[in-house]
Amino acid sequence: MALKPGKISYLIIVVSCFLLLGLTVFADPCYADTLADAIAAAPQGVGKGMIDPDAEGGFLGIPGAPDVNFMWAFLWAIWVGWIFSTVGAFGGIMAGVGHITIFGLGDYARSFKQTSPELNTLITDSIRVSNQWLVSISALISSINYYRMGRLVLPLGIALAAGSVAGSILVPIATAGKIKLSEYIGYFGICVFIIGAFLFYETTERGRSKKKNARAAAKAFEEAHIKLKNNEAVDTSQHGVKIVEWGLSRIRFTFYGVEFSFRPIIPVIGGFFIAALASFLGIGGGFLFVPFLTSIAGLPMFLVAGTSALTVLVGMIVSIFSYMAIKGVVVYWPLIGIELFGIFVGSMLGPRTSRYIPDIWLKRLFVVLAIYVGIRYTSKGFLGHSIVPPF
Repeated sequence: MALKPGKISYLIIVVSCFLLLGLTVFADPCYADTLADAIAAAPQGVGKGMIDPDAEGGFLGIPGAPDVNFMWAFLWAIWVGWIFSTVGAFGGIMAGVGHITIFGLGDYARSFKQTSPELNTLITDSIRVSNQWLVSISALISSINYYRMGRLVLPLGIALAAGSVAGSILVPIATAGKIKLSEYIGYFGICVFIIGAFLFYETTERGRSKKKNARAAAKAFEEAHIKLKNNEAVDTSQHGVKIVEWGLSRIRFTFYGVEFSFRPIIPVIGGFFIAALASFLGIGGGFLFVPFLTSIAGLPMFLVAGTSALTVLVGMIVSIFSYMAIKGVVVYWPLIGIELFGIFVGSMLGPRTSRYIPDIWLKRLFVVLAIYVGIRYTSKGFLGHSIVPPF
C-alpha cells in the first residue's frame, strides 16, 4: 500500500530521531585514542600552543582548553534554534559563531597550528560536527512544527534531500583531518558574504518584481493571519500547502490559493552541490537552501523555513554519520547536551513567531546576518583578524 505524503514526512522524522540517537551510542572510540595521542605528543608547558598537564580539563577534556560557561551556552543555543527555525538558515553559522568566537574554541585550535597541527585539525573537526548537531536538532523540531502548520513543501524538501545525501557523504570522507581552521573560516566567510549580497538584491523593487507568485502568496498568508488575529471569518480551505500533482516530470502545489510548480531533477542537482559545500564548512546549508528556494523555486519566505529545515535535517544526519561513524570524530557531550536544550526552546519559538513577521523583513533579517557574518569570517580567515567586532 502506498504511503501518503503525511506518513512519509513522519517516517522521515522518526527515522531521523533513531539515527541521531544511534550516533550518540555508536560513535567510534578510536578518535578518542587519536585525540589522546595528539595531546601527549603536543609540547608541554603553559605557553600558547602548549598543553599544561596540571591544568583542569576543558573542551574535549583537553587540559587547559576553554571551559565554556554552560548558562551562556544554553542562552546562545536558544538564539541559534530561533534564528534557524525562523528563516531556515544560519543555525550552523550562528552555532559556529558561538563555538569559534564567543566560547574561544577557534583561537584555541589556532594556537596549535604550528606546535601541533594534528591537534589543530582534530579540534576543528569536532567544532564542525558540534555545529551540525545543533542544526540537526533544530531542523528536526522545525520540520515537525512547520509540517503541522501547512508550511512545508514535502516533495520539494524530499527532492533537495535526495540530492544532498551524496554530497553529505563525500565531503567528510575527503576532508576530515585535512582542513586547517584558517582555511575553514575563510571559505566559510566568503560563501556567506556572496549569498548575503545576492539576497539583498532580491529585497529591492527590481528583484521583488520578478517574484509575483511569491509576493501574492505571502500577501494572502499575512492577510489571513491578520483576520484570524482579529477573530474575523476566514475561509481556511486554501490555507497551507496543497499538493496538486506529484510526478517525476513535474510537481505542482498551491499555498493560500497561489500555484507553484517545479521539475524534481532541478532540486536534486541543487541539493547535491549545496550539501557538499555545507558539509565542507561544517554547517547546515540553510544559507544556501534559502536562496535556492526563494530565487529558483520562487517560494515566499513563509514556506522556505520549513522546507529548508527538512532538507537540512537529512543532510545533517548523513554528514554527522560520515564524520562520527566513518571518520571517528567525537564531540564534547557535556557542552552539546546543554546546548541541545536551548536549541529545543528556540526551535519551538521560531515557527510560532515568524508568522507575525512580514515576508520581506524575514528576508532582510537573513541579509543583515549574512553580510555581517560573511565580512567577519572572510577577514579573520584570510587577513588573520576580523575587521568588524568582536575583533
